[in-house]
Amino acid sequence: FNHFHDLIWIDELSRVGASGLIAGVTIWTMALPPILKFGSDYIKDLVVQPVLRGEKCISLCISEPFAGSDVANLRTTAERQGDEFVVNGQKKWITWAVHADYFTVACRTGGPGARGVSLLLVDAKSPGVSVRRMKLQGNWLGGTCVVTFEDVRVPVRNLIGRENEGFKPLMVNFNHERFVIATQAIRQARLCIEDAITFARTRETFGKKLIEHDIIREKIANMARQIEAAWAMGEHLAYQMDSGAGDAIGGPMALFKVMAAKCFEFAAREASQIIGGSSYTREGKGQRVVSGLAAAAGI
Repeated sequence: FNHFHDLIWIDELSRVGASGLIAGVTIWTMALPPILKFGSDYIKDLVVQPVLRGEKCISLCISEPFAGSDVANLRTTAERQGDEFVVNGQKKWITWAVHADYFTVACRTGGPGARGVSLLLVDAKSPGVSVRRMKLQGNWLGGTCVVTFEDVRVPVRNLIGRENEGFKPLMVNFNHERFVIATQAIRQARLCIEDAITFARTRETFGKKLIEHDIIREKIANMARQIEAAWAMGEHLAYQMDSGAGDAIGGPMALFKVMAAKCFEFAAREASQIIGGSSYTREGKGQRVVSGLAAAAGI
């Protein structure tokens, strides 16, 4: 099993076209790796097999109302009191949190900046944990929530890796997270072009099929050009990772996510122009396109 297998199964799973559902069922690929790589045997025994068997769900808690990409300045705290951490703070944009049994939580156990960040495994049913579902424009099935921690007591043995050394595992984890999200976005873009072509082959305007108009063909060609370029970059990065690129892949992987997101946004917008008014409804022929427009904006 290598990164090309990873690329293929994510792409195939994403054919369902429901971006929220895809995000939800793949969130474990982002929340579980820090445990697999840095967690103690106790934590692994507690979480890994139940999650892989589908008996338990785990979500990743990083983003906050005032700290999204600026992970080093997150505000959620975990104060050590004896053999427990007391966690206080709020996380936002947490995918699948409404269904989660566990959270992989980034929190501040030390001073300011990256060197004060740690990772904790938190039982979602712990006293003091509250989850509120957010109302989004798209990704309705993703179960995205605000998660609040109020004096939540977490055993010290639930520390993932070393105390105050959680920042690097997070950064390493972002590589695969971006790989997954970008691959999903490219497949969503392919679905947009698929729906646009299907519609253009049946719709007639000015005495001929919509697909026969040069301007429509140009739109489809430009969509295909961006999609194939983005997919080629994904395959290139999969090869680099299989060849041992390691942490150095961070920069190109971030660019891959940007490229895929822009590709998806472009494809959704152009498909909506081809499909016309039907792309403005949450039903019928334009349903996947209109949900794609909202989903692309959130990547």
